[in-house]
Amino acid sequence: MQALADEFIGIRQRIHQHPELAFEEHETSQLVAERLQAWGYQVERGLGGTGVVAQLQRGDGGKRLGLRADMDALPIVEATGLPYASRRAGVMHACGHDGHTAMLLAAARQLAHGGQFSGTLNLIFQPAEEGGGGALRMIEEGLFRKYPCDAVFAMHNGPGVPQGRLVFRDGPMMASSDYVTITLHGRGGHGAEPHRAADPIVAASSVVMALQTIVSRNANPMEMALITVGALNAGQANNVIPQTAVLELTVRALTREMRELLERRIKALVAAQADSFGVRAEIDYRRGYSVLVNTPAETEFAREVATELLGAEKVDRHGPALPASEDFSFMLEQVPGCYLIIGNGDGEGGCSVHNPGYDFNDGNIAIGSAYWVHLAERFLAVAAQ
Repeated sequence: MQALADEFIGIRQRIHQHPELAFEEHETSQLVAERLQAWGYQVERGLGGTGVVAQLQRGDGGKRLGLRADMDALPIVEATGLPYASRRAGVMHACGHDGHTAMLLAAARQLAHGGQFSGTLNLIFQPAEEGGGGALRMIEEGLFRKYPCDAVFAMHNGPGVPQGRLVFRDGPMMASSDYVTITLHGRGGHGAEPHRAADPIVAASSVVMALQTIVSRNANPMEMALITVGALNAGQANNVIPQTAVLELTVRALTREMRELLERRIKALVAAQADSFGVRAEIDYRRGYSVLVNTPAETEFAREVATELLGAEKVDRHGPALPASEDFSFMLEQVPGCYLIIGNGDGEGGCSVHNPGYDFNDGNIAIGSAYWVHLAERFLAVAAQ
């Protein structure tokens, strides 16, 4: 894979120069599909809008493997100054999906030309991971009905982790992510006569503080629970009490039970707080991504592959859970599997994702693609025995 690295680093940087937002990955999916077809894969385009699925069958093995990469970029102005920086104003690959795509493409080429396996290989190039729910749309449009998988795996880069190190975790690995809009309807009035109004700003201020008691007093302190009020908008003048105040929340949990608890308590607490201030609460609670749960057997298999490839000293067997969210969770609700982290670097490459200065570490192209090749050959070799 090291011998192929330069070619696929070039592909990665080409994708980086031409980033595309969720469900707009037309050039990227075309590049992916054309390469895969040239290497002999059966390719379907347009699944989930701009998704690509490639299938390669070899031998008489009955097992079926899915490997997934994401393709979309973010609405961020790039500030890296790199020679291959984004050429599209206000859009950049700030999460490394260009690298994920390049790693899986490099593995696809090697598996097509020299892979030793018996069974069915399904390569899933997914659109719209960044909040668009592309994985769910692919599933709804028949992903696993058309391309059944016995297990599915995905890999994401991790800034702050030594470059090339692989990190695994059994069970819940990434949090659910829900979105809440709370609108408090009061009665506007003059700032000099507050007794004639019902002030939604005062009510909103109390709601913000009260919400934190859900985490500190209702949630088990041994479990992750997160409620963040990211926006509070109300009023335009210092002497006017407005009619409404609007709060925007992100709510995250690492278990399905905690997710349910947070929703129940938020709804009950906000309604009670609003009533106590004489205003009315309207709550728009929107479910986002699910808790990402790695299944034990598939995660242990993925660890074994990593240890064989890199040695135990470069593998974290049980890394920390992450409060970020990932729509690969929907795939893991349908099929057993594992989501793993490849270190993007703790010095160079340590810049956080979703940051204007972020860039994928090209040193991972060979390592990540070699991992996919070894995993595919090990998983599908079982069927040949």
